[in-house]
Amino acid sequence: MKSFDVNHRRRLLQLLFASAVNLSLPRSAWSQSRWTRNPFTLGVASGSPTPDGVVLWTRLHNDKSSLWGGGELGQTVVPVRWELAHDEQFSRIVQSGQSMAGPELAHSVHVEVAGLEADRWYFYRFMAGDFVSPVGRTRTLPKPDPVVARLRLAYASCQKWEDGYFSAWRHMCEENLDLVLFLGDYIYEYPALTSKVRVPTGGWVLSLDDYRQRYALYKGEADLQAMHAACPWLLTWDDHELQNDYAGAQAGYSSALDPSNPEHFLARRAAAYQAWYEHMPVRASALTRGLAGLASGAELRIYSRLPYGQLASLYLLDGRQYKDPQACTSGGGRGSGKVKPETCPQWHDPARSLLGQTQERWLYGEFAKATAQESGWNVLGQPTLFGQRDLKVGPGQTLWNDGWDGYPAARTRLTDALRQHAVANPVILGGDVHENWVGHVKADYADPGSASVGVEFCGTSISSHAGGNAKTAQLLVENPHFVFADAQRQGYGVAEFTPQQLTTSLRVVDDVTRQDTKIETLARFVVQVGRPVLERA
Repeated sequence: MKSFDVNHRRRLLQLLFASAVNLSLPRSAWSQSRWTRNPFTLGVASGSPTPDGVVLWTRLHNDKSSLWGGGELGQTVVPVRWELAHDEQFSRIVQSGQSMAGPELAHSVHVEVAGLEADRWYFYRFMAGDFVSPVGRTRTLPKPDPVVARLRLAYASCQKWEDGYFSAWRHMCEENLDLVLFLGDYIYEYPALTSKVRVPTGGWVLSLDDYRQRYALYKGEADLQAMHAACPWLLTWDDHELQNDYAGAQAGYSSALDPSNPEHFLARRAAAYQAWYEHMPVRASALTRGLAGLASGAELRIYSRLPYGQLASLYLLDGRQYKDPQACTSGGGRGSGKVKPETCPQWHDPARSLLGQTQERWLYGEFAKATAQESGWNVLGQPTLFGQRDLKVGPGQTLWNDGWDGYPAARTRLTDALRQHAVANPVILGGDVHENWVGHVKADYADPGSASVGVEFCGTSISSHAGGNAKTAQLLVENPHFVFADAQRQGYGVAEFTPQQLTTSLRVVDDVTRQDTKIETLARFVVQVGRPVLERA
Protein backbone atom coordinates (compact mmCIF):
# COMPACT_ATOMS: atom_id res chain seq x y z
CA MET A 1 0.00 0.00 0.00
CA LYS A 2 1.35 3.43 -0.95
CA SER A 3 0.19 6.64 0.70
CA PHE A 4 0.93 10.27 -0.19
CA ASP A 5 -0.20 12.44 2.71
CA VAL A 6 0.12 16.05 1.53
CA ASN A 7 -1.97 17.12 4.55
CA HIS A 8 0.35 15.51 7.11
CA ARG A 9 2.15 18.68 8.00
CA ARG A 10 -1.06 20.73 8.13
CA ARG A 11 -2.60 18.32 10.64
CA LEU A 12 0.60 18.28 12.70
CA LEU A 13 0.81 22.06 12.82
CA GLN A 14 -2.84 22.31 13.85
CA LEU A 15 -2.10 19.84 16.63
CA LEU A 16 0.95 21.82 17.72
CA PHE A 17 -0.71 25.25 17.46
CA ALA A 18 2.03 26.29 15.08
CA SER A 19 0.65 27.49 11.76
CA ALA A 20 3.23 30.08 10.87
CA VAL A 21 4.41 28.37 7.67
CA ASN A 22 2.21 28.01 4.62
CA LEU A 23 1.83 24.49 3.23
CA SER A 24 0.76 25.54 -0.23
CA LEU A 25 4.09 24.69 -1.85
CA PRO A 26 3.55 23.39 -5.39
CA ARG A 27 4.83 19.91 -6.03
CA SER A 28 7.29 21.33 -8.54
CA ALA A 29 8.96 23.24 -5.72
CA TRP A 30 9.25 20.02 -3.72
CA SER A 31 10.89 18.16 -6.60
CA GLN A 32 13.39 20.98 -7.23
CA SER A 33 14.86 20.87 -3.70
CA ARG A 34 18.46 19.75 -3.93
CA TRP A 35 20.91 19.35 -1.08
CA THR A 36 24.59 20.02 -1.58
CA ARG A 37 25.48 18.10 1.61
CA ASN A 38 24.01 15.16 3.49
CA PRO A 39 21.09 16.40 5.65
CA PHE A 40 20.79 13.10 7.60
CA THR A 41 23.80 13.63 9.85
CA LEU A 42 21.75 12.84 12.98
CA GLY A 43 20.63 9.44 11.74
CA VAL A 44 17.21 7.83 12.06
CA ALA A 45 15.21 6.32 14.89
CA SER A 46 11.93 4.59 15.65
CA GLY A 47 9.83 4.25 18.77
CA SER A 48 6.41 4.26 20.41
CA PRO A 49 5.54 0.88 18.84
CA THR A 50 2.06 -0.63 18.96
CA PRO A 51 0.74 -3.88 17.46
CA ASP A 52 -0.15 -2.05 14.24
CA GLY A 53 2.18 0.92 14.07
CA VAL A 54 5.36 2.76 14.99
CA VAL A 55 6.86 6.25 14.89
CA LEU A 56 9.71 6.88 12.43
CA TRP A 57 12.03 9.81 13.16
CA THR A 58 14.75 11.86 11.59
CA ARG A 59 15.93 15.46 11.69
CA LEU A 60 17.45 17.35 8.81
CA HIS A 61 20.62 18.91 10.14
CA ASN A 62 23.90 20.11 8.80
CA ASP A 63 25.23 23.50 9.79
CA LYS A 64 26.66 23.93 6.31
CA SER A 65 23.72 22.46 4.40
CA SER A 66 21.92 24.52 1.82
CA LEU A 67 19.15 23.89 -0.65
CA TRP A 68 19.93 23.97 -4.33
CA GLY A 69 18.93 27.40 -5.51
CA GLY A 70 20.05 29.25 -2.43
CA GLY A 71 20.01 29.74 1.28
CA GLU A 72 20.69 27.92 4.53
CA LEU A 73 17.93 25.82 6.05
CA GLY A 74 16.68 28.69 8.20
CA GLN A 75 12.93 29.08 7.77
CA THR A 76 12.75 26.78 4.74
CA VAL A 77 10.08 24.07 4.73
CA VAL A 78 11.59 20.90 3.28
CA PRO A 79 9.78 17.86 1.85
CA VAL A 80 11.05 14.55 3.19
CA ARG A 81 10.01 11.27 1.59
CA TRP A 82 9.91 8.04 3.57
CA GLU A 83 9.56 4.35 2.82
CA LEU A 84 8.77 1.31 4.97
CA ALA A 85 9.57 -2.11 3.56
CA HIS A 86 9.65 -5.79 4.41
CA ASP A 87 13.25 -6.08 3.29
CA GLU A 88 16.45 -4.10 3.64
CA GLN A 89 16.75 -3.71 -0.14
CA PHE A 90 13.30 -2.04 -0.26
CA SER A 91 12.10 -4.33 -3.03
CA ARG A 92 8.86 -4.96 -1.10
CA ILE A 93 7.54 -1.57 -0.06
CA VAL A 94 4.76 -1.69 2.56
CA GLN A 95 4.02 2.03 2.86
CA SER A 96 5.54 5.26 1.65
CA GLY A 97 4.72 8.92 1.91
CA GLN A 98 5.95 12.43 2.30
CA SER A 99 6.20 14.73 5.31
CA MET A 100 7.22 18.33 5.63
CA ALA A 101 10.14 19.31 7.87
CA GLY A 102 9.79 22.88 9.10
CA PRO A 103 11.68 25.25 11.39
CA GLU A 104 9.06 25.21 14.15
CA LEU A 105 10.22 21.66 15.04
CA ALA A 106 13.90 22.10 14.11
CA HIS A 107 13.26 20.33 10.79
CA SER A 108 12.51 17.08 12.57
CA VAL A 109 10.11 14.50 11.15
CA HIS A 110 7.81 12.22 13.14
CA VAL A 111 5.99 9.80 10.85
CA GLU A 112 3.24 7.88 12.66
CA VAL A 113 2.82 4.77 10.53
CA ALA A 114 -0.34 2.70 11.09
CA GLY A 115 -2.00 -0.34 9.53
CA LEU A 116 1.00 -2.65 9.94
CA GLU A 117 1.11 -6.34 10.80
CA ALA A 118 1.62 -7.20 14.46
CA ASP A 119 4.82 -8.70 15.84
CA ARG A 120 7.05 -8.33 12.83
CA TRP A 121 10.15 -6.48 11.67
CA TYR A 122 10.29 -3.74 9.04
CA PHE A 123 12.94 -1.54 7.44
CA TYR A 124 12.63 2.20 6.82
CA ARG A 125 14.49 5.13 5.32
CA PHE A 126 14.07 8.81 4.46
CA MET A 127 14.96 10.82 1.37
CA ALA A 128 15.52 14.55 0.84
CA GLY A 129 16.65 15.81 -2.53
CA ASP A 130 19.17 13.30 -3.84
CA PHE A 131 20.24 12.08 -0.39
CA VAL A 132 19.03 8.89 1.30
CA SER A 133 19.24 8.37 5.05
CA PRO A 134 20.76 5.34 6.75
CA VAL A 135 18.38 2.38 6.84
CA GLY A 136 16.63 1.73 10.13
CA ARG A 137 15.10 -1.50 11.40
CA THR A 138 11.96 -1.44 13.51
CA ARG A 139 9.18 -3.72 14.69
CA THR A 140 5.60 -3.76 15.85
CA LEU A 141 4.50 -5.26 19.15
CA PRO A 142 2.54 -8.49 19.44
CA LYS A 143 -1.20 -8.18 19.93
CA PRO A 144 -2.30 -8.45 23.58
CA ASP A 145 -3.75 -11.96 23.34
CA PRO A 146 -1.13 -14.28 21.75
CA VAL A 147 1.32 -16.37 23.72
CA VAL A 148 4.79 -14.91 23.07
CA ALA A 149 7.93 -16.97 23.53
CA ARG A 150 10.45 -14.21 24.25
CA LEU A 151 11.07 -10.52 24.81
CA ARG A 152 14.66 -9.32 24.83
CA LEU A 153 15.19 -5.69 25.81
CA ALA A 154 18.05 -3.52 27.00
CA TYR A 155 17.74 -0.81 29.63
CA ALA A 156 20.14 2.12 29.74
CA SER A 157 20.54 5.67 31.03
CA CYS A 158 22.91 8.57 31.68
CA GLN A 159 25.25 9.41 28.80
CA LYS A 160 27.41 12.39 29.75
CA TRP A 161 29.52 13.58 26.85
CA GLU A 162 32.56 14.78 28.78
CA ASP A 163 32.84 11.67 30.96
CA GLY A 164 33.47 9.18 28.18
CA TYR A 165 32.60 7.71 24.82
CA PHE A 166 29.31 6.11 23.87
CA SER A 167 30.96 2.83 22.91
CA ALA A 168 28.46 0.81 24.95
CA TRP A 169 25.88 1.47 22.23
CA ARG A 170 28.13 -0.20 19.65
CA HIS A 171 28.26 -3.35 21.74
CA MET A 172 24.52 -3.19 22.37
CA CYS A 173 23.96 -3.43 18.61
CA GLU A 174 25.19 -7.04 18.83
CA GLU A 175 22.65 -8.06 21.51
CA ASN A 176 19.80 -9.04 19.13
CA LEU A 177 17.22 -6.91 20.93
CA ASP A 178 13.52 -6.38 20.43
CA LEU A 179 13.41 -3.04 22.27
CA VAL A 180 15.58 -0.49 24.06
CA LEU A 181 14.21 1.08 27.23
CA PHE A 182 15.98 4.39 27.86
CA LEU A 183 15.47 5.65 31.41
CA GLY A 184 16.71 9.21 31.41
CA ASP A 185 19.57 11.71 31.12
CA TYR A 186 19.89 11.48 27.34
CA ILE A 187 21.84 14.76 27.39
CA TYR A 188 23.50 16.84 30.11
CA GLU A 189 22.93 20.56 30.34
CA TYR A 190 26.35 21.50 31.71
CA PRO A 191 29.21 23.29 29.98
CA ALA A 192 32.67 21.74 30.14
CA LEU A 193 33.07 22.21 33.91
CA THR A 194 34.28 18.71 34.73
CA SER A 195 35.59 17.56 31.36
CA LYS A 196 37.71 14.45 31.67
CA VAL A 197 37.69 12.93 28.21
CA ARG A 198 36.21 15.41 25.73
CA VAL A 199 34.59 18.84 25.75
CA PRO A 200 30.97 19.44 24.68
CA THR A 201 30.32 22.34 22.34
CA GLY A 202 28.42 25.27 23.77
CA GLY A 203 28.16 26.51 27.32
CA TRP A 204 25.26 26.18 29.73
CA VAL A 205 22.17 24.85 27.97
CA LEU A 206 19.38 27.35 28.67
CA SER A 207 17.46 28.25 25.51
CA LEU A 208 15.61 26.25 22.88
CA ASP A 209 18.50 26.72 20.47
CA ASP A 210 20.95 25.59 23.18
CA TYR A 211 19.00 22.38 23.77
CA ARG A 212 18.72 21.72 20.03
CA GLN A 213 22.48 22.10 19.62
CA ARG A 214 23.23 19.79 22.55
CA TYR A 215 20.94 17.07 21.16
CA ALA A 216 22.59 17.46 17.76
CA LEU A 217 26.00 17.00 19.39
CA TYR A 218 24.94 13.78 21.12
CA LYS A 219 22.98 12.41 18.17
CA GLY A 220 25.96 12.98 15.91
CA GLU A 221 27.66 10.02 17.64
CA ALA A 222 27.85 7.07 15.24
CA ASP A 223 27.47 4.39 17.95
CA LEU A 224 24.31 6.00 19.32
CA GLN A 225 22.91 6.40 15.82
CA ALA A 226 23.54 2.74 15.06
CA MET A 227 21.60 1.60 18.12
CA HIS A 228 18.70 3.89 17.32
CA ALA A 229 18.59 2.35 13.85
CA ALA A 230 18.71 -1.23 15.18
CA CYS A 231 15.31 -1.47 16.88
CA PRO A 232 12.54 0.70 18.37
CA TRP A 233 13.08 2.62 21.61
CA LEU A 234 10.82 3.41 24.55
CA LEU A 235 11.93 6.58 26.31
CA THR A 236 11.42 8.44 29.51
CA TRP A 237 13.50 11.24 30.96
CA ASP A 238 15.11 12.28 34.22
CA ASP A 239 16.47 15.70 35.19
CA HIS A 240 19.43 16.53 32.93
CA GLU A 241 17.21 16.79 29.86
CA LEU A 242 16.27 20.06 31.56
CA GLN A 243 18.24 20.92 34.73
CA ASN A 244 19.92 18.91 37.45
CA ASP A 245 17.56 18.01 40.31
CA TYR A 246 14.53 19.95 39.09
CA ALA A 247 11.20 18.74 40.47
CA GLY A 248 7.95 19.46 38.65
CA ALA A 249 7.60 23.22 38.34
CA GLN A 250 10.50 23.97 40.69
CA ALA A 251 13.98 24.73 39.39
CA GLY A 252 16.78 22.44 40.41
CA TYR A 253 20.19 22.89 41.94
CA SER A 254 21.69 26.34 41.57
CA SER A 255 25.22 27.55 42.19
CA ALA A 256 27.35 30.58 41.46
CA LEU A 257 28.46 28.84 38.25
CA ASP A 258 24.90 28.32 36.95
CA PRO A 259 23.67 31.42 35.10
CA SER A 260 20.01 30.28 34.95
CA ASN A 261 17.35 32.38 36.63
CA PRO A 262 14.78 30.42 38.67
CA GLU A 263 12.19 33.04 37.78
CA HIS A 264 12.53 31.98 34.14
CA PHE A 265 12.43 28.26 34.90
CA LEU A 266 9.04 27.51 33.31
CA ALA A 267 10.17 29.07 30.03
CA ARG A 268 13.34 26.99 30.18
CA ARG A 269 11.27 23.89 30.92
CA ALA A 270 9.06 24.55 27.90
CA ALA A 271 12.16 24.88 25.70
CA ALA A 272 13.71 21.69 27.07
CA TYR A 273 10.49 19.71 26.66
CA GLN A 274 10.05 20.92 23.10
CA ALA A 275 13.63 20.00 22.19
CA TRP A 276 13.17 16.54 23.76
CA TYR A 277 10.06 15.99 21.65
CA GLU A 278 11.82 17.20 18.52
CA HIS A 279 14.61 14.65 18.94
CA MET A 280 12.73 11.56 20.14
CA PRO A 281 10.58 9.04 18.20
CA VAL A 282 7.41 9.80 20.16
CA ARG A 283 3.86 10.54 19.08
CA ALA A 284 2.44 14.03 18.61
CA SER A 285 -0.28 13.15 21.13
CA ALA A 286 2.40 13.44 23.85
CA LEU A 287 2.02 17.20 23.38
CA THR A 288 -1.31 17.30 25.15
CA ARG A 289 -1.88 20.97 24.31
CA GLY A 290 0.62 21.43 21.53
CA LEU A 291 3.77 23.52 21.52
CA ALA A 292 1.86 26.57 22.73
CA GLY A 293 0.67 24.54 25.70
CA LEU A 294 4.24 23.84 26.80
CA ALA A 295 4.83 27.56 27.16
CA SER A 296 1.88 27.81 29.54
CA GLY A 297 2.93 24.81 31.65
CA ALA A 298 1.02 22.00 29.93
CA GLU A 299 2.32 18.47 30.31
CA LEU A 300 4.28 16.47 27.80
CA ARG A 301 2.81 13.07 28.58
CA ILE A 302 5.26 10.20 28.57
CA TYR A 303 3.73 7.62 30.90
CA SER A 304 1.99 4.70 29.22
CA ARG A 305 1.42 0.96 29.34
CA LEU A 306 2.32 -1.33 26.44
CA PRO A 307 1.16 -4.96 26.47
CA TYR A 308 3.58 -7.43 24.87
CA GLY A 309 1.27 -10.34 24.10
CA GLN A 310 0.52 -12.40 27.18
CA LEU A 311 4.20 -12.36 28.08
CA ALA A 312 4.57 -8.89 29.60
CA SER A 313 3.14 -5.47 30.29
CA LEU A 314 5.62 -2.60 29.98
CA TYR A 315 4.91 0.50 32.07
CA LEU A 316 6.82 3.64 31.13
CA LEU A 317 6.81 6.13 34.02
CA ASP A 318 7.74 9.81 34.37
CA GLY A 319 9.58 10.58 37.60
CA ARG A 320 10.30 14.30 37.06
CA GLN A 321 7.46 16.26 35.49
CA TYR A 322 4.94 15.83 38.33
CA LYS A 323 7.35 15.43 41.23
CA ASP A 324 6.96 17.31 44.51
CA PRO A 325 10.08 19.27 45.56
CA GLN A 326 12.72 17.42 47.53
CA ALA A 327 12.39 17.65 51.32
CA CYS A 328 14.94 19.08 53.75
CA THR A 329 17.80 19.80 51.37
CA SER A 330 20.64 21.36 53.36
CA GLY A 331 20.30 25.07 53.96
CA GLY A 332 16.78 25.08 52.56
CA GLY A 333 18.15 25.09 49.03
CA ARG A 334 16.70 23.56 45.91
CA GLY A 335 17.79 20.20 44.58
CA SER A 336 19.04 17.04 46.23
CA GLY A 337 20.98 16.16 49.33
CA LYS A 338 21.60 13.54 51.97
CA VAL A 339 19.08 13.72 54.79
CA LYS A 340 18.59 12.10 58.18
CA PRO A 341 14.86 11.32 58.10
CA GLU A 342 14.40 11.85 61.85
CA THR A 343 15.39 15.51 61.40
CA CYS A 344 12.93 16.14 58.54
CA PRO A 345 9.27 16.71 59.59
CA GLN A 346 7.85 16.38 56.06
CA TRP A 347 9.78 13.21 55.17
CA HIS A 348 6.80 10.89 55.68
CA ASP A 349 4.10 13.34 54.53
CA PRO A 350 1.60 11.14 52.63
CA ALA A 351 0.67 14.03 50.34
CA ARG A 352 4.12 14.09 48.76
CA SER A 353 4.53 12.20 45.49
CA LEU A 354 7.34 11.36 43.10
CA LEU A 355 5.04 10.39 40.22
CA GLY A 356 2.30 12.92 40.95
CA GLN A 357 -1.22 12.06 42.06
CA THR A 358 -2.68 11.79 38.54
CA GLN A 359 0.03 9.43 37.29
CA GLU A 360 -0.28 7.37 40.48
CA ARG A 361 -4.03 6.94 40.00
CA TRP A 362 -3.49 5.97 36.37
CA LEU A 363 -0.81 3.42 37.32
CA TYR A 364 -2.88 1.76 40.03
CA GLY A 365 -5.81 1.59 37.64
CA GLU A 366 -3.57 -0.22 35.17
CA PHE A 367 -2.49 -2.59 37.94
CA ALA A 368 -6.14 -3.46 38.49
CA LYS A 369 -6.43 -4.43 34.82
CA ALA A 370 -3.20 -6.45 34.96
CA THR A 371 -4.62 -9.08 37.30
CA ALA A 372 -5.95 -10.92 34.24
CA GLN A 373 -2.35 -11.63 33.16
CA GLU A 374 -1.61 -13.89 36.10
CA SER A 375 1.47 -15.52 34.60
CA GLY A 376 2.91 -12.53 32.72
CA TRP A 377 5.66 -10.11 33.71
CA ASN A 378 4.85 -6.54 34.77
CA VAL A 379 7.85 -4.34 34.02
CA LEU A 380 8.08 -0.79 35.36
CA GLY A 381 10.60 1.40 33.55
CA GLN A 382 11.29 4.54 35.58
CA PRO A 383 14.28 6.83 36.07
CA THR A 384 15.90 5.99 39.40
CA LEU A 385 16.73 3.57 42.23
CA PHE A 386 13.58 2.23 43.88
CA GLY A 387 14.70 0.32 46.96
CA GLN A 388 15.80 1.98 50.17
CA ARG A 389 19.55 2.63 50.28
CA ASP A 390 20.89 3.72 53.64
CA LEU A 391 24.13 5.58 52.95
CA LYS A 392 25.25 5.55 56.59
CA VAL A 393 27.11 2.52 57.89
CA GLY A 394 26.03 1.71 61.43
CA PRO A 395 23.18 3.05 63.59
CA GLY A 396 20.86 5.68 62.20
CA GLN A 397 19.98 6.44 58.60
CA THR A 398 21.13 8.82 55.93
CA LEU A 399 19.06 8.76 52.75
CA TRP A 400 19.17 10.61 49.44
CA ASN A 401 16.13 12.85 49.07
CA ASP A 402 15.90 13.04 45.27
CA GLY A 403 15.05 9.38 44.62
CA TRP A 404 12.33 7.11 45.99
CA ASP A 405 13.96 7.25 49.43
CA GLY A 406 12.86 10.88 49.63
CA TYR A 407 9.23 9.89 48.98
CA PRO A 408 8.70 6.88 51.27
CA ALA A 409 4.91 7.24 51.55
CA ALA A 410 4.61 7.30 47.76
CA ARG A 411 6.86 4.24 47.48
CA THR A 412 4.71 2.38 50.01
CA ARG A 413 1.58 3.29 48.03
CA LEU A 414 3.16 1.71 44.96
CA THR A 415 4.20 -1.51 46.70
CA ASP A 416 0.80 -1.69 48.45
CA ALA A 417 -0.90 -1.37 45.07
CA LEU A 418 1.21 -4.17 43.64
CA ARG A 419 0.11 -6.40 46.52
CA GLN A 420 -3.51 -5.27 46.60
CA HIS A 421 -4.02 -6.03 42.91
CA ALA A 422 -1.89 -9.18 43.03
CA VAL A 423 0.19 -7.89 40.14
CA ALA A 424 2.10 -10.84 38.73
CA ASN A 425 5.87 -10.88 38.58
CA PRO A 426 6.75 -7.19 39.11
CA VAL A 427 10.14 -6.08 37.78
CA ILE A 428 11.33 -2.51 38.37
CA LEU A 429 14.02 -1.10 36.09
CA GLY A 430 15.82 2.15 36.89
CA GLY A 431 18.87 4.31 36.27
CA ASP A 432 20.13 7.73 37.42
CA VAL A 433 22.69 6.66 40.05
CA HIS A 434 25.46 5.55 37.60
CA GLU A 435 25.76 2.25 39.46
CA ASN A 436 24.36 -1.26 39.18
CA TRP A 437 22.06 -2.23 42.07
CA VAL A 438 20.13 -5.52 42.07
CA GLY A 439 17.65 -6.28 44.81
CA HIS A 440 14.32 -7.45 46.12
CA VAL A 441 11.41 -5.01 46.23
CA LYS A 442 10.17 -5.17 49.83
CA ALA A 443 6.70 -4.57 51.22
CA ASP A 444 8.30 -2.73 54.12
CA TYR A 445 11.92 -1.61 53.90
CA ALA A 446 11.99 -0.98 57.65
CA ASP A 447 11.43 -4.71 58.21
CA PRO A 448 14.10 -6.92 56.56
CA GLY A 449 11.81 -9.91 57.05
CA SER A 450 8.87 -8.41 55.16
CA ALA A 451 7.60 -10.01 51.98
CA SER A 452 9.38 -9.56 48.67
CA VAL A 453 6.91 -7.97 46.27
CA GLY A 454 9.12 -8.10 43.18
CA VAL A 455 12.69 -7.56 41.97
CA GLU A 456 14.67 -4.51 40.95
CA PHE A 457 17.49 -3.87 38.48
CA CYS A 458 18.85 -0.34 38.67
CA GLY A 459 21.34 0.08 35.86
CA THR A 460 24.65 1.87 35.56
CA SER A 461 25.40 4.66 33.09
CA ILE A 462 26.36 4.58 29.44
CA SER A 463 29.23 6.97 30.16
CA SER A 464 28.50 9.18 33.20
CA HIS A 465 31.04 9.02 36.01
CA ALA A 466 30.55 6.49 38.82
CA GLY A 467 31.73 6.99 42.37
CA GLY A 468 33.78 3.82 42.83
CA ASN A 469 33.46 0.72 44.99
CA ALA A 470 35.20 1.90 48.17
CA LYS A 471 32.04 1.57 50.26
CA THR A 472 29.95 -0.80 48.13
CA ALA A 473 30.51 -3.91 50.27
CA GLN A 474 29.59 -2.04 53.44
CA LEU A 475 26.47 -0.60 51.86
CA LEU A 476 25.34 -4.06 50.78
CA VAL A 477 25.60 -5.22 54.39
CA GLU A 478 23.66 -2.15 55.52
CA ASN A 479 20.93 -2.77 52.91
CA PRO A 480 20.42 -6.56 52.81
CA HIS A 481 17.48 -6.43 50.39
CA PHE A 482 20.09 -5.70 47.71
CA VAL A 483 22.01 -8.78 46.59
CA PHE A 484 24.53 -7.12 44.26
CA ALA A 485 26.02 -3.70 43.58
CA ASP A 486 28.84 -2.22 41.53
CA ALA A 487 29.76 1.47 41.46
CA GLN A 488 32.74 1.22 39.12
CA ARG A 489 31.78 0.15 35.60
CA GLN A 490 29.62 1.70 32.87
CA GLY A 491 27.37 -0.11 30.41
CA TYR A 492 23.78 -1.33 30.24
CA GLY A 493 21.55 -4.25 31.17
CA VAL A 494 19.88 -6.87 29.00
CA ALA A 495 16.68 -8.47 30.29
CA GLU A 496 15.29 -11.52 28.51
CA PHE A 497 11.73 -12.53 29.44
CA THR A 498 10.19 -15.92 28.69
CA PRO A 499 7.01 -17.50 30.09
CA GLN A 500 9.20 -19.42 32.56
CA GLN A 501 11.84 -16.95 33.72
CA LEU A 502 13.64 -13.62 33.50
CA THR A 503 17.38 -13.59 32.84
CA THR A 504 19.16 -10.28 33.32
CA SER A 505 22.76 -9.68 32.29
CA LEU A 506 24.74 -6.68 33.51
CA ARG A 507 26.95 -5.73 30.58
CA VAL A 508 29.89 -3.40 31.29
CA VAL A 509 32.70 -1.88 29.24
CA ASP A 510 36.35 -2.11 30.26
CA ASP A 511 37.17 1.59 29.98
CA VAL A 512 34.66 4.26 29.04
CA THR A 513 37.48 6.66 28.18
CA ARG A 514 38.52 4.47 25.21
CA GLN A 515 36.51 4.31 21.99
CA ASP A 516 37.79 0.78 21.33
CA THR A 517 36.81 -0.54 24.76
CA LYS A 518 35.71 -4.15 25.11
CA ILE A 519 32.63 -5.42 26.93
CA GLU A 520 31.90 -8.26 29.32
CA THR A 521 29.14 -9.62 31.54
CA LEU A 522 29.69 -8.40 35.10
CA ALA A 523 26.92 -10.56 36.59
CA ARG A 524 23.83 -12.48 35.53
CA PHE A 525 20.62 -13.13 37.49
CA VAL A 526 17.60 -15.38 37.01
CA VAL A 527 14.08 -14.92 38.39
CA GLN A 528 11.58 -17.74 38.05
CA VAL A 529 7.99 -16.84 37.16
CA GLY A 530 5.76 -16.68 40.23
CA ARG A 531 8.73 -16.44 42.61
CA PRO A 532 10.24 -12.97 43.30
CA VAL A 533 13.66 -14.29 44.28
CA LEU A 534 16.95 -13.33 42.64
CA GLU A 535 19.29 -16.21 41.82
CA ARG A 536 22.86 -15.60 40.66
CA ALA A 537 23.44 -17.42 37.38
